[in-house]
Amino acid sequence: MTTHLLKRDWIALEQKYYQATFKRQPVTFIRGQGIRVWDMEGREYLDFVAGIAVNVLGHCHPAVVQAVQEQAAQLIHVSNLYYNTRQIELAEQLALLSGGMRSFFSNSGAEANEGAIKLARKFGRLHRNGAYEIISMERSFHGRTLATTAATGQAHYQETWKPLPDGFKQVPFNDLEALKAATSEKTVGVLLESVQGEGGIWPATREFLQGVRRWCDEQNLVMICDEVQAGMGRTGRFFGFEHYGVMPDIITLAKGLAGGVPIGAMLTGRRTDLFVPGDHGSTFGGNPLACAAALATLKTIQEERLVENAARMGEYWHEKLQALCQKYDFIANPRGIGLMRAVEVKHDLAPAIVDQALKHGLLLNNLGNATLRMVPPLILTQADIDEAAQRLDRALEDVAHQHGHGGAAQS
Repeated sequence: MTTHLLKRDWIALEQKYYQATFKRQPVTFIRGQGIRVWDMEGREYLDFVAGIAVNVLGHCHPAVVQAVQEQAAQLIHVSNLYYNTRQIELAEQLALLSGGMRSFFSNSGAEANEGAIKLARKFGRLHRNGAYEIISMERSFHGRTLATTAATGQAHYQETWKPLPDGFKQVPFNDLEALKAATSEKTVGVLLESVQGEGGIWPATREFLQGVRRWCDEQNLVMICDEVQAGMGRTGRFFGFEHYGVMPDIITLAKGLAGGVPIGAMLTGRRTDLFVPGDHGSTFGGNPLACAAALATLKTIQEERLVENAARMGEYWHEKLQALCQKYDFIANPRGIGLMRAVEVKHDLAPAIVDQALKHGLLLNNLGNATLRMVPPLILTQADIDEAAQRLDRALEDVAHQHGHGGAAQS
């Protein structure tokens, strides 16, 4: 690390030059390798946030680094006015994973969901007498654009931006009868997550997801599955919806798709494959650099059997969380699938736990005051989990002492 980096007050500079859109933890990271990152002072941390489920291969995986370096020296950007071999290769690989779906690439999950909404609306114009309304779920999260904010089922994301675009309504998650009651002649589709991520790691029930699929078939609606957080093997299947024995009409991906490089993907089956030239576009979407990183990520996931590893390590991590919940009376009910896990926190202590975990070298994320979220890289090992559990235990002990709660759970 250069003296120049050490001498600068990065927090003060951020406050001076960067818009105040993020509430950051008081740490500046400069290097990462595998599941570990290091800050300005050389302190090491286990990363169970992973860029919010982005770094599925951990930090600076050699395969992604090599792919990006080689591609950057060859071709970075040409726009979508021309054919791009990397883009076509990536679309081919996603087709193999999705049963033949065709891809459109963008730069983020919000953009992928925007594309899905537009595609569903075109389906409504052609096949549902102009229907345009999307039903999404309470507690969902689909992005920060105006349309995806309107689709997001959390009021605190919406209040500042009203009036929001028309054409969105929310119903309770896992409530099929509420979904049916909300369906009207205006309805064109259903947008949902197989496991709600930003909402607190809430898996769908099998009955609900299968019921949504049947309802969409009966009513000629489009089923859109937002796999931005639950996809890429995180749940122990490549797509989260695979746990439920259903197949959506449209799938959206982003986050972990390119191992840390920005990319989004919207996949569609034949029934909704309706875009024609001019309907949609993206200047940077599907650029050679991002696609090369994504190809390397997919290849590594397959070769290292990381989907299977996510399933095994997820169960092992769940056991550790259960043991900690038995030890401390202010955490309870660990839940999730694979390496997509959460724990309920009492007394609004989730932020305090995150702060203490940071001091003990463990990166966690709180969703509000009552939920801890953990979405570590898929390369996680049992030894990593043992170490993380020890650090979390020390953090929980500190919180118990500071806030006057017992270390042992009450019966």
